[in-house]
Amino acid sequence: MRETEPDDVIPNDPEASREQAIARLKKRRDFQSHFFVYVVVNATFWILWATTTAGYPWPAWISALWGIGLLLNGWDVYLRATITEADVDRELERLRSR
Repeated sequence: MRETEPDDVIPNDPEASREQAIARLKKRRDFQSHFFVYVVVNATFWILWATTTAGYPWPAWISALWGIGLLLNGWDVYLRATITEADVDRELERLRSR
């Protein structure tokens, strides 16, 4: 199970909220850089493959495996829900009721 990172919980403090917003924007920018590098490097591999032997399509392995990592990174950046204080309160209540 993954540890909760400080920017996973939506804070009530305006300054902390600002810092969290900056951290999330940085994650988005990092993902965009990751995507750009993925496209450039994979295009290079495919061009290299096409201009040399064009035999077994070995770049497919690189594209597929790196693509899985890229998809997981994209899910983390754009689709994973942020933990709210209400979520934390509900979990604490659930733990207390055991």
